[in-house]
Amino acid sequence: MRKLKIALIGPTYPFRGGISHYTTLLYEHLKNRHAVRFFSFKRQYPKWLFPGKSDIDPSQAHISVPGAERVIDSVNPATWLKTAREIIKYDPDAVVLPWWVSFWAPQFMVMAGLVKRYSRARIVFVCHNVVAHESTLLDKIATRMVLGLGDGFLVHSDEDRQNLLQMLPEAKVCKRFHPTYDVFQFAGFDRDECRRQLGISGNVLLFFGFVREYKGLKYLLAAMPEILQQVPVTLLVVGEFWKDKAGYLDVIRELGIGDNVTIVDEYIPNEAVGKYFAAADLVVQPYVSATGSGVVQVAYGFERPVVATDVGCLPEIVEHGRTGYVVPPADSQAIADAVVSFFKEDRAGEFQDNIQAGQYRFSWDNLVVGIEEMVQGVRCRV
Repeated sequence: MRKLKIALIGPTYPFRGGISHYTTLLYEHLKNRHAVRFFSFKRQYPKWLFPGKSDIDPSQAHISVPGAERVIDSVNPATWLKTAREIIKYDPDAVVLPWWVSFWAPQFMVMAGLVKRYSRARIVFVCHNVVAHESTLLDKIATRMVLGLGDGFLVHSDEDRQNLLQMLPEAKVCKRFHPTYDVFQFAGFDRDECRRQLGISGNVLLFFGFVREYKGLKYLLAAMPEILQQVPVTLLVVGEFWKDKAGYLDVIRELGIGDNVTIVDEYIPNEAVGKYFAAADLVVQPYVSATGSGVVQVAYGFERPVVATDVGCLPEIVEHGRTGYVVPPADSQAIADAVVSFFKEDRAGEFQDNIQAGQYRFSWDNLVVGIEEMVQGVRCRV
């Protein structure tokens, strides 16, 4: 494999969240094998548009890399044009862009369109979501216009592969599993000490990440009374509520499970992520819809099994009965049955061994090879 020249566009520190972490790690692994320039953002979202408290990462142990060029302002087209000119002058073999939400349609359309017209570079999209969650018809139209500029696409699930091929039947698509986030501190967290700090004990469930409607938290809450009839548990809900927190609190009160639910309504800095996973026995992702998810990979990094729903990539990376359970979406009874089975059958040790044995599927090197194949225009090997 010859050394490639690659231009990577995407977020990095000081911006927070999974896409920022992912793109930063992708840059590190790409530059281990190729010459890479990383064009990032100096402003990501306008404050009035971002639904959370802030898009700035509050972590002390931030995930950052030297060499990122923070030049793109999401609301200043002059910076899009300047970035495109700089990439054209760089003359790369490929431009790699993440795709996850249609807000980026104008910016990416300008940059990718100019590069495609005035350079030899192949445009490769890493699709975290082909069609964003809770998207409108306008979102889908904008997505098709942007992705129509792509020469190759890397996806993380069969569902996203199908979504893309429905939109662009001739697309060249490569699937690679979402790699493990190998930057969090996986070792050094004492389970008992983490629980003491959190004021919890006994059997512990963890729901982790931004709380949005499609993530199905209401179905996990609805499962709690059935679970509590058979096994004592504490549910940790850890992540920033983007809207309707009061509605969830009403459900907790109506179900009478307040003593068994602990809510941490905030973005968790990188250095504190391990505390919650170390304290948990079982991670639950009751998503109603999904394509990819980094939470499973964080859970696996801490060797925590997962209850996930049969949506998106989740049934491909959670092995039912081996590394967790796969249940139907929007089915509280199925969630309850899985949780009860896990604790009553004492399967933690067995599942942890299986998680350790299967980590080879989620390597960054495997993902980089997929991008290389997209750049070369060869058939992607699974």
